[in-house]
Amino acid sequence: MKVAIVGAGTGGLASAIRLAKLGYEVSVFEANDFVGGKVNEQWLGDYRFDMGPSVFTEPALIEELITLCGKDSSIFSYRQLEESCRYFFSDGQQVIVPSGMEQTAKTFESAFGENRLRTQRFLNRLSKNYKALYPVFISASLHRRNQWMNHGIWKAITRIPFYGMSTSMTAVNRRIFKNPKSAQLLNRMATYNGSSPYRTPGLLNIISHLEFNEGPAMPIGGMVQISKTLHQLCIELGVTFYLGERVDEIQHRENRIVGIRTTKQDFSCELVVSNMDVHFTYERLLKGLHEPKKILRQEKSSSAIVFYWGIKKSVKELGVHNIFFAQDYQAEFESIFETKTRYEDPTIYIHITSKVEKGDAPDGAENWFVMVNAPINVGQDWDVFVAETRRTCIEKLSSALKLDIESLIEIESINEPRKIESVYFGKQGSIYGNSSNSAFSAFYRHPNFSKTLKGLYFAGVTVHPGGGIPLALNSAKIVERCVREDYKR
Repeated sequence: MKVAIVGAGTGGLASAIRLAKLGYEVSVFEANDFVGGKVNEQWLGDYRFDMGPSVFTEPALIEELITLCGKDSSIFSYRQLEESCRYFFSDGQQVIVPSGMEQTAKTFESAFGENRLRTQRFLNRLSKNYKALYPVFISASLHRRNQWMNHGIWKAITRIPFYGMSTSMTAVNRRIFKNPKSAQLLNRMATYNGSSPYRTPGLLNIISHLEFNEGPAMPIGGMVQISKTLHQLCIELGVTFYLGERVDEIQHRENRIVGIRTTKQDFSCELVVSNMDVHFTYERLLKGLHEPKKILRQEKSSSAIVFYWGIKKSVKELGVHNIFFAQDYQAEFESIFETKTRYEDPTIYIHITSKVEKGDAPDGAENWFVMVNAPINVGQDWDVFVAETRRTCIEKLSSALKLDIESLIEIESINEPRKIESVYFGKQGSIYGNSSNSAFSAFYRHPNFSKTLKGLYFAGVTVHPGGGIPLALNSAKIVERCVREDYKR
């Protein structure tokens, strides 16, 4: 049987590996001339930049795919970072949070005056929540009872009182921590799936388990090594790639998949896995098919403006991951999700791989990935929006670091919502499809299979279980499981 995968993002590549291992003849169609989706790289002169995701957690998911292919997991190497992030507050306080539960608790005590044991208990609770939810929510389909009704369901149910589902993330964090800065650090995790901590449920605090308890890692060679490794595994399994070939239609007849039509050919197949934004999958590829309007009409996730700067100086105050917080965090999220306007004092994230990957920048220089969360594209004047955001970032960073940042920028490239939509096919520039800005929206993402078309499946960050590289990899695992069930292989 033949499988066509639409899109060579992380979820698409992982799906290709898993279905090829089942014995299917797999072909991947990608509109761009590169694989990896947002997980790709760009060289600007002597500076290398990862273009998209910058935080790497749960490396075991990559190692699992490597082992599945009969390879030694050492072909993919990474380093565990000693720090989770460096934080810069508007009052001038600077805090380095190390990785690990005990070290994080100690830092919260010394920097913010929090009770160390209380912080440890909270982080331990998040660890238990994550482990309880993993087998029934993250690695299983919520839309197939036989998958989520497993041996872990009772453990997940007994922990319902500890999830914080009935209140917001910020309400949970403010109740636990007495210092607003502590809560702000936890609130930041809502942005990992493009949501607002003032509206997303406390359940999403489980993201902090990966950030603080386990800590981030960094692939040797940068985030792009994730895509390169998965691509190489696909090639060795005999997966065929059609790069620069956009899919225009998913063809179906009598409620089953019969093939796809691309810009260059008609391709017959029995299965299709769409790694494309689920909104565009229905709007552009599934002609004549009734779409799940209630799911697709949910609020979109946030977008982003990213400046890729080659900085001709090494700044010792900065680490691999750095956050410069807005003074009024809630007002910033109101601008992103409610008024969809530019905020004058945005939170700025700086990712610098050259801190550990010395070849990513010239000696004495650094590659800055400077990101500001932004609203989706609803017709704003993005030329002005981006120019003003750039000015604000330079002024804010220059003040905080006591440097003339403008004079240090040797080379520059920019990404923003219009490009995210045109290059990565995120509807209106949204990064994760739908946001999780309501009590049950995290449980109400599009399933990993079609309920109306036999042979149609969905992978990637815009469907269950959600945004981020680990969840995209789990979406592929769920697709494989669904295919096994549907075709008894």
